[in-house]
Amino acid sequence: MRYEQLAKDIVENVGGKENVNSVVHCITRLRFKLKDEGKANTDVLKNMDGVVTVMKSGGQYQVVIGNHVPDVYKAVVEIGGFHTQAPIEADDKKDQGLFNRFIDIISSIFTPILGVLAATGMIKGFNALFLAIGWLDITSGTYQILNAVGDSLFHFFPIFLGYTASKKFGGSTFIGMAIGAALVYPALSGLSTGEPLYTLFAGTIFESPIHITFLGIPVILMSYASSVIPIILAAYFGAKVEYRFKKVIPDVVKTFLVPFLTLLVVVPITFMVIGPIATWAGQLLGQATLWIYNLSPLVAGVFIGAFWQVFVIFGLHWGLVPIGINNIAVHGADPILALTFAASFAQIGAVLGIWTKTKQQKLKTLSIPAFISGIFGVTEPAIYGITLPLKKPFIISCIASAIGGAILGVTGTHGYIIGGLGIFGLANFISPAEGITAGLWGAIIAILVSFVLGFILTYLFGLGKGNKSAESSREAAVPTKKSDREVSVENEIISSPFNGEANPLSDIRDAAFASGALGRGIAIEPSEGKLYSPASGTVTTLFPTKHAIGITTDQGAEILIHVGMDTVQLEGKFFSAQTSQGDRVEKGQLLIEFDLNEIKKAGFNLATPIVVTNADKYMHIVPTKEKQIKTGDRLIELKLNHQVEEAF
Repeated sequence: MRYEQLAKDIVENVGGKENVNSVVHCITRLRFKLKDEGKANTDVLKNMDGVVTVMKSGGQYQVVIGNHVPDVYKAVVEIGGFHTQAPIEADDKKDQGLFNRFIDIISSIFTPILGVLAATGMIKGFNALFLAIGWLDITSGTYQILNAVGDSLFHFFPIFLGYTASKKFGGSTFIGMAIGAALVYPALSGLSTGEPLYTLFAGTIFESPIHITFLGIPVILMSYASSVIPIILAAYFGAKVEYRFKKVIPDVVKTFLVPFLTLLVVVPITFMVIGPIATWAGQLLGQATLWIYNLSPLVAGVFIGAFWQVFVIFGLHWGLVPIGINNIAVHGADPILALTFAASFAQIGAVLGIWTKTKQQKLKTLSIPAFISGIFGVTEPAIYGITLPLKKPFIISCIASAIGGAILGVTGTHGYIIGGLGIFGLANFISPAEGITAGLWGAIIAILVSFVLGFILTYLFGLGKGNKSAESSREAAVPTKKSDREVSVENEIISSPFNGEANPLSDIRDAAFASGALGRGIAIEPSEGKLYSPASGTVTTLFPTKHAIGITTDQGAEILIHVGMDTVQLEGKFFSAQTSQGDRVEKGQLLIEFDLNEIKKAGFNLATPIVVTNADKYMHIVPTKEKQIKTGDRLIELKLNHQVEEAF
């Protein structure tokens, strides 16, 4: 497999497969449920080649990969054997807060179907566009078939959600699908015509005509096509009922008797109790969100536009996604998610500003794929890899997004489908009844304004004088150049920063360093707790816990020294820095002191990698062959050509 090694490294550094309860993926992230997050090597994962960053949110340990996450996920599942695991363990949530549990449930239920939901929505959106501009007629077979494809998932949404919700709640997925199918059974819709037998709750907002009964009990018929809340609650109830039956029914008849009894109990109760109550709750939720929106669409647009990307970072956007889907199901349109549409364009505007302004080739290289992804609505590579580490561009993108949200609010832009992301999302705002309206033009204006503002403000104010690359702000960061100008590298000898024993980098147990993913070099087991500068240059990175330091030498080499393995967990204990980030240092200058004996007593390995992180600039990187080494001895030779000293 192409991603086999990356998958192995990820599984190892989340604590091994025995530490994983479950793993799923969304558009850009692997979402792990870990038994103990403390066993995960977050600093290693964050700096691993192929990993953008790591986030902890909603009770999930999220490893952000980027656009190729499906391939990495497939490799991770193969390596870890996670396909044999149940997706949720019974005690998995005992340490989560209520809000985290809610976010986790919503994301787990909706994430698996987002791709198909977006695809079918795009087809329906383009079909509406073709109708609006006269390319198709509503009576044509082409229009009807495309509309069937576009409506397929959303109309039968309860069946799909029955599968994912039951899987999340630990029930049988096919029982969940059967419950959902019963809710959208076509024959039931015809029963609500004609004169009712009687009316319940007459004179109230819950007034309901009764057309049928079940064992003499009245059934309030609702339209469950495209609904969200009823099936989720029914699947939760069904999982509990199924669990109870499994405990009392003999194994020999469980295969058919458990689903038989579960469906006989759950489906009628859903029609009589769960469905109506959930439908009313959905209607009230829709009315409440619209009421808040109608208080001031401009203020709502500014707020949601400004904070949408922050919500995405922490996974909180899942709290709004079901609201938007519910509004479309209940009212046929949603203004809430529509207010977020400009955010991805503000983000790529900022990325383009960085690409245009920066002189750092590494940052330019990162910006191109991030920009392309952002055009299609996938902004995690831009956020985590570029704008957020640089801080100012991210803030600027939020400001530009807020202005775009204000435009969307003022022009009354509503989404009529859950369709494509990014540029494909424009089709979401075409009204099925009215065609192209002011809302669509508002969306176009909003994304243009947000994009231009993001670009101009970032170009003028986003980078500042330091113009540090995004890599410099990551945990255990790789050192980067301090100035705007590209520093050309030269042949150089890197000296030993320690007294101690030298070993090949591949011998250390840290997968990220041993594999060379973080750079090429050598490892030293220090014999005393003093780290000296291996060359003259600038301290471009000093980790807050003082266990790692990055230096850019005067000749352009970028050196990363990471004292010990997993020593970030000491949170600075036993470490003392004698320099600061940004300082000029000379070869042989004392940089860090550490209590070698106390670190060992705490159970940490002191094998220390010294790596050249811009190794691609050199033709040869040759570590010393000496076993015992002293401070100031020749450690690594860097050559731009074939002239390498054999004796070294």
